[in-house]
Amino acid sequence: MDLHAFLQETTQRDGISGFEKNIFSLLLDSFSPYIDESKEDHLGNLVLYKRGRDKEAPSILLCAHMDEIGLIVTKIEDNGFLRFTSLGGFDTRTLPGQAVTVYGRKSLRGIIGCKPPHLRKTGEKGSGTNLDDLFVDTGLPSEEIKEMVRVGSLVAMERSFLSLLHSRRAGKALDDRAGIALLWQCVRELKDINHRANLYIVATVQEEVGTRGGVVSAYGLSPDIGIAVDVCHGSFPGAAEHEVSSLGKGPVITRGPNIHPLVAQKLTEVAEEQHLPYQKDVSPGVTGTDARALQVSREGIPTGLLSVPLRYMHTSVELVDMEDIKIGGKLLAAFVSEVDSAFAEELSCL
Repeated sequence: MDLHAFLQETTQRDGISGFEKNIFSLLLDSFSPYIDESKEDHLGNLVLYKRGRDKEAPSILLCAHMDEIGLIVTKIEDNGFLRFTSLGGFDTRTLPGQAVTVYGRKSLRGIIGCKPPHLRKTGEKGSGTNLDDLFVDTGLPSEEIKEMVRVGSLVAMERSFLSLLHSRRAGKALDDRAGIALLWQCVRELKDINHRANLYIVATVQEEVGTRGGVVSAYGLSPDIGIAVDVCHGSFPGAAEHEVSSLGKGPVITRGPNIHPLVAQKLTEVAEEQHLPYQKDVSPGVTGTDARALQVSREGIPTGLLSVPLRYMHTSVELVDMEDIKIGGKLLAAFVSEVDSAFAEELSCL
């Protein structure tokens, strides 16, 4: 399986925050040829371990979240329509007209509907779309839908994985299956590298609802260094240049108070040594990623953040460039290969 096939297959699996089982087994099977040990922790994180050549060498935790945003049923109307709320924060403007899968007693297909503009009253025209205005229509009458679905049933987007021109790919759940793919590329690169550091690779759960998987994995593993891999906003028309990153020009290395400066500096140095293109970003507070959990675990973990530029975040048509994922995997592998005890000690002296 190549990187394209891996990303396609992972995005086609539904794994909404708190209900990631559908994606767990696929990731375990895909990573297993490249790691030494694996386990599932109490929260559901997939924890993978790859031994370094030196037992006394520092440990590194690389994590990306496997969960995706989704919907959950909050009410079944008497006419059979399903009301819902969001798990993880969908851009509600993009929801009307979406095809969905409703996970009831069996999987049901449905469409997200709302009042058409022709029937909106004067005060409603031009107003934004709220979750309260939306519903799922499965086509089933009330008596049948109430036998199949309950309050608390999950609703996931249906979206084919699209190959666009050159190396662009679009689909659902690229936040953060693109990060998972970057980690997969990293461990494949490390297969032929005799690295010192002991490596944990974690596919975390529930990042979209509070970085919970990152919290418990960082606490349980207590690594010497942690690096979160996620997505950031990719460039598009009308976006301020300082708020976005270009697609196809390499992964993004973040600096700011959530990031240990020497970890960011080391990632930058490795990229330049390996002649790998990269981009820079600044986050003035906590980042909206697992990095916020890693940094403050236990006594504090020196933390970095590597991101894949992504357009149309929190919709079902997110878009990335495969080259950014490939380059990011190479960069992380090179970073792991250069980490030794001297570097880990330097981090604690800052």
